[in-house]
Order: sequence, then C-alpha cells, then structure tokens
Amino acid sequence: MAEGFYLVLMRLVNMITLTESAAKKIKILLKEKKESGVRAGVQGGGCSGFTYKLKFDDQNESDRVIETRGVNIYVDPKSFLYLMGTLIDFVDELNQSGFKFINPNAKRTCGCGESFSV
Repeated sequence: MAEGFYLVLMRLVNMITLTESAAKKIKILLKEKKESGVRAGVQGGGCSGFTYKLKFDDQNESDRVIETRGVNIYVDPKSFLYLMGTLIDFVDELNQSGFKFINPNAKRTCGCGESFSV
C-alpha cells in the first residue's frame, strides 16, 4: 500500500517516476558509468509514430531534471510534453528483460511496447 501511495504522489509531483526495481537497476548500471544520470526521451519512429529513448547521460542546459528514488532523470523540453505522468519500470522475466515505459498519454502502443502514438 505504501509503495502505491508513493508512486501516485511522485507522479503528481515529478511527472516522471521510476519504480523501485527500475531505480535499483539504474543505480547498479550507473556505478560502471561516468554519466551522472539517465536521459529519458522520445523520438519520431517505430510502428506507432514515436519511440522511447533511455540512455546514460549528463544534464544539458535546457533539460528538466527530475530526481526520483535517488536517480537523476534528464528530459529535454519537447520530450517532457510526451512523457508527463510516465512511470518507468524494470522487468526481468523469462521472456523479457528491460525497462518498460507506462505512459498515460499514449493512445496506442505497438505489440513490443517500444513505440506509441498520442
């Protein structure tokens, strides 16, 4: 129950949130990198119109910086418009492993979950 309340609160305040499993995985991976956080973004492409981007990076001057669960997320102003309210999760299952974007703005997503339309 407390985890659910935390996620709702963080999504209202920060607009982009990491689950505990996503934050844990990013922190582990960041230890091996020189970058100070991750960049979440959107670019044109994919079967539904837009694709998600997630990469290790440092802050740019125009970025919105969101700190969630001890991880800095850098988002450019254009991508932020598409990612507001998004929850980023990390799944590690038998048939898939990776980061998953749960975006309330997406009107349609492709089967793989890597592209969306608004």
